[in-house]
Amino acid sequence: MKKANSKKEAAPKRSNDLIATLKARFDEHMNRHEGIDWADVAAKLAASPKTLKSLAEMENTGGEPDVIGYDRKTGEYLFCDCSPESPAGRRSVCYDRDGLESRKEHRPANSALDLATAMGIELLTEAQYHDLQKFGPFDTKTSSWLRTPPEIREEGGAIFGDYRFGRVFIYHNGAQSYYGARAFRGLLRV
Repeated sequence: MKKANSKKEAAPKRSNDLIATLKARFDEHMNRHEGIDWADVAAKLAASPKTLKSLAEMENTGGEPDVIGYDRKTGEYLFCDCSPESPAGRRSVCYDRDGLESRKEHRPANSALDLATAMGIELLTEAQYHDLQKFGPFDTKTSSWLRTPPEIREEGGAIFGDYRFGRVFIYHNGAQSYYGARAFRGLLRV
């Protein structure tokens, strides 16, 4: 009986710790969310335990999520992985399930799309990745898979980005490829 109670007590503490971490990051990087008030973000978080679980996954895998905008049409705050390098806990993954299954040998444990879905987040688009770099630079030593347009994916490819030589580069690989320095950055709407 004690274990069940201690587990129930631990969940609010973890949530409070996560919210404290998010607030500290929010306060430290005000340039990412000018004009957004933390009290408004905190109210949205309090009303959505499911998003706290996704944010905890982003944090636990090294993403360092932070607010990077507000969608006036939907009334949602946009959290994005803002770790300097692609999140360490999500590296060495193929782009998607088809890419993973097409590997004959040396399969990684997961794919970026499957992992993002399990976390309740979405991969950044090319445009979102460029927007993120306005707060950066990000991925100066790593790279991040990006949501790939269907016409590229139908040809067997997938896109990724990084930041080198003072600019953003978008490249392509086979969706089945994976590298120790490539993960993905996620976006969460709250």
